[in-house]
Amino acid sequence: MKPLKVALLGCGVVGSQVIRLMHEQADDLAARVGAPLELAGVAVRRLGRKRDIDVDPALLTTDAESLVTRDDVDIVIEVIGGIEPARSLIVAALSRGKSVVTANKALLAEDGATLHEAARTGSGDLYFEASVAGAIPLLRPLRESLAGDHVKRVLGIVNGTTNYILDKMDSTGASFTDALEEAQTLGYAEADPTADVEGFDAAAKAAILAGLAFHSRVRAGEVHREGITEITATDVASAKAMGYVIKLLAICARSDDGRSFGVRVHPAMIPRSHPLAGVREAYNAVFVEAASAGQLMFYGKGAGGAPTASAVLGDLVAVGRNRLAGTRGPEESTYADLAVHPMGETVTRCHVALDVADKPGVLARVAELFAKHDVSIQTVRQEGHGDDAQLVIVTHRATDAALSATMEGLRELDVVRAVASVMRVEGDE
Repeated sequence: MKPLKVALLGCGVVGSQVIRLMHEQADDLAARVGAPLELAGVAVRRLGRKRDIDVDPALLTTDAESLVTRDDVDIVIEVIGGIEPARSLIVAALSRGKSVVTANKALLAEDGATLHEAARTGSGDLYFEASVAGAIPLLRPLRESLAGDHVKRVLGIVNGTTNYILDKMDSTGASFTDALEEAQTLGYAEADPTADVEGFDAAAKAAILAGLAFHSRVRAGEVHREGITEITATDVASAKAMGYVIKLLAICARSDDGRSFGVRVHPAMIPRSHPLAGVREAYNAVFVEAASAGQLMFYGKGAGGAPTASAVLGDLVAVGRNRLAGTRGPEESTYADLAVHPMGETVTRCHVALDVADKPGVLARVAELFAKHDVSIQTVRQEGHGDDAQLVIVTHRATDAALSATMEGLRELDVVRAVASVMRVEGDE
């Protein structure tokens, strides 16, 4: 059969692995698609740069726009990342009826509406499994397999870099700085790790997950985001002593009345008995809770060239089949159009450590303040004496606004020297 021609945008860590897999698995891919897949060109920034894989120089070009608009190109794979020029190139391809496979979570979370509209008007496919959780098949189950169910919550670890750092802090007692340096040495963290450690990467993924789960459009700016840079070895050790582990979680959950949902990314303590507590190093794991299917767990490598390329190739096969059959995959589903409720309305629990004066009546004053803001205390214990006296409190569930107001009140209480740490708690009470 006439081959389907594929244009590749980017030849870095992921792009080079896409080329390798297309070459090594050419016969199998052709059998699965129903036609050979032929690389039509590879857009790069610099032609003379040394690459991780040998590429026919005749395929390389710095003119990405001309490549994606060529009449003979059927499918475009975008793995360059960022907002521009990726957005313009994807829109140019889709508007000309080409199908697009992308791993660009930042763009999908920032302006997915533009991409989906271009796909709709151009009658092409837009697939993006590789944008969240690397090799883990997660988005297609949300998009297709659970289309007949009612998803209530998505909870998980979607950033391997932060999970590696927190895991090392927990298992070795390392400081945040030392664990980050180790992650950078091993290639798990970038030289500038801001997107990972400040939660931007996880927030973009959470926006995509929430949009698919709740059939509503969500932008990254609507996701409540907190990073892990303020977490200390003391915080990790304290959690460990209580039978908890700290993880950076992405949480997307419907409200009880079903009219809105919350989307948040922040560090949280979870019991060591929780399945997510055992997710080590740079792995990812995500729970999906649906009305009929119950709890589903997806686990695997969440990043890296080969794992991400695996997801890209899976999408490539899907859009190739659709193209040969003259059909399209599912369009964006936003019919529910639910609102994203603010973080203050989110119901959660907190672990609070207070440096306090070691004298009678302190606990009563602290408990009175919690009661004032309708925050119920589940457990409390005192550690140390004299200048080292500390109260460690775990609350029952309350709105984040009530918990925040309580923390502000504690900072003004004369028997509290300092609010040493505040950490949300997830998992069973």
